[in-house]
This record gives sequence, C-alpha cells and structure tokens, in this order.
Amino acid sequence: MGVVFAVARPLLSTSGNNATMNSTDSSTLAAPADQGGHALSFPAGLLGFESFKHYVLLARPEEAPFLWLRVLDRPEIAFLVVSPTVVAPGYAPEVSSEDTRFLDLRTPADALIFNIVTLHGTDHATVNLKGPVLVNRRTLVGKQVIPLNAGDFPVCQPIPVCP
Repeated sequence: MGVVFAVARPLLSTSGNNATMNSTDSSTLAAPADQGGHALSFPAGLLGFESFKHYVLLARPEEAPFLWLRVLDRPEIAFLVVSPTVVAPGYAPEVSSEDTRFLDLRTPADALIFNIVTLHGTDHATVNLKGPVLVNRRTLVGKQVIPLNAGDFPVCQPIPVCP
C-alpha cells in the first residue's frame, strides 16, 4: 500500500538573482548566486532525461505560480513546472513504499510535489498529472514517480492559458 501525499504549495524565495528569461527560451535562465546549497539531486534523472542528475528551481514573480526546473550542467535544458494545487485541487498521488524509502520521506510534509507543464504553441498548455516530480525538502533529493493510482490521472491535463 502506498502513501497518499496531500499537496502543499511550496514557498520559494524569488530574488532578483533569478535573472531574465522569457517563458519560451530556457537558455536565458540564470542560476541564483548561492545555488551550491540549493541544487536538487535526481539520482535516477527524470523520465527520458536519465543522464541529467542535478537541477535548480528558478522562479520569477511575473511567472508565478510556474517555476523552472533547470539542469545545472546544461542551462539550455529546463522544464516548466507547477504545484498541482494550482491546476488540480484534490490531487492526491499514492506514492509507493519503494519511492518513499528512496526519497527518505518520513512524513508527507517532507515532500514537495511538482508537475511538468507542456506548452503547445501560445494558446494551449497541459500538465502531466501521471508523472509527478517529488522532492524531499530536507535532503533536496528528487525523483519523478509513477503513482500507484496513476490510472486516475491524465498525462495531458489541459490548463488555462492567459492571452
């Protein structure tokens, strides 16, 4: 039996050091000056990007509630992510005991949960609810998981796009 995680919207510092970017060009993302202590480690990588193990979360106030999960070694590679509480109220993925142990999640409060957003042109976006990204907020170790109840969630949930 897996553990059900209630999703809490993560609070992040959004200092001016997160530099300039536009929402379609991740190559202009700049890392925070103090990234050394805030790098996220993904020992298994992300699905389809297994060779990339180290990331940083970047935020710009004008793009809230969206964040960028950027590869440290390859700054041109970044994933747009969002807390599921923004796009799917009541989202409760059941995380396997194996994933809970892998991430050393002792309580649901240890977990930050994000979902990857895909932009389809300028007027359509979807979010992947079937493969959430979990990060242990104590250890900063993360993993993209397939919840035990993945069949309950779409891989391409439409989300509204502002004009």
